[in-house]
Amino acid sequence: MQKRNEAISLSDGEWKIMNLLWEEPPKTVMQLTKQLDRETGWTKHTIITMLKRLEAKHAVYHEEGEKAKQFFPAIPRSEAVLEETKGFLDRVYEGSLSMMLHSMVSAKRLSKQDIEELYEILQKAEVENHD
Repeated sequence: MQKRNEAISLSDGEWKIMNLLWEEPPKTVMQLTKQLDRETGWTKHTIITMLKRLEAKHAVYHEEGEKAKQFFPAIPRSEAVLEETKGFLDRVYEGSLSMMLHSMVSAKRLSKQDIEELYEILQKAEVENHD
């Protein structure tokens, strides 16, 4: 597994593959093809191409198995989610979390449970930032 210096950006299709790898690694090309067939209709050649791209991004790596290559995630889900979130905030809200939340509040898209969860997160952040 190689080290990366830059953030990884994943396409929607790459997220589908990564989610399967994070759920239960390792996976072979045939396992991924079978699991994604109903949702995507992708052939094994499409899966191979996407795995090559993910390897080039250092998001996955493979080991030789007895019959087929075994693919593993090279990054934790939490790292990919954080990078995707930062990218989304930068693209859509100029990097402003408060602008995004204001947009959600204005559109009445936050449930009572969402608001309670946000309060808990903010209270925890406040405690952690005062240490």
